Amino acid sequence: MATLPEHIHSYEPRLGHGLPHDPFNAIVGPRPIGWVATHDEAGQLNLAPYSFFNAFNYTPPIVGFSSIGYKDSVRNAERTRLFTWNLATRPLAEAMNATCAAVPPEVSEFELAGLTPRASTVISVPHVAESPVNFECKVTQIVQLQTVDATPVPTWLVLGEVVAVHIDKSLLVEGVYDTAAARPILRGGGPADYFEITPEALFKMRRPK
Repeated sequence: MATLPEHIHSYEPRLGHGLPHDPFNAIVGPRPIGWVATHDEAGQLNLAPYSFFNAFNYTPPIVGFSSIGYKDSVRNAERTRLFTWNLATRPLAEAMNATCAAVPPEVSEFELAGLTPRASTVISVPHVAESPVNFECKVTQIVQLQTVDATPVPTWLVLGEVVAVHIDKSLLVEGVYDTAAARPILRGGGPADYFEITPEALFKMRRPK
């Protein structure tokens, strides 16, 4: 096995990182926020942010969020096969954070955060009216993660096909979506780090032909 230079901090996760805070989340980031709305069979609403979220396919569009623990969002998505994703933006940061609260299933995080559930057009789960972009999703797969030796991990990946998209028209410049104009926030590392995308952060780089 190789011996790395002294200026490299190296570790095997199974043995511990040896640092004040696990760097994994900070390295794989900043990450889009999976602000996911679901409801149970009785229609009780749930809204929760997940820091492990991303897009996984273009056509058809598929997004997914990973839940550490079998939480309400996973249970609801498994039973109804539905969820909505809502863009978390800088103006909505405090409201998004409020939906992190650990509350009983009968408590609606929409009400807790002062947000408006707006009826969706294709599925029964509403989306956040205050958010400028929303996806309506139908569950395609729910996968319990496992280790390299096939030991189940108490984490579930929920994947869903996007069946409807809603975009505030102010974010469409000559028909092109303006990412920075939405002021999306992303999850960084540490216990409280977030980042905002701004126009100043933009640079362009074309793919090689």
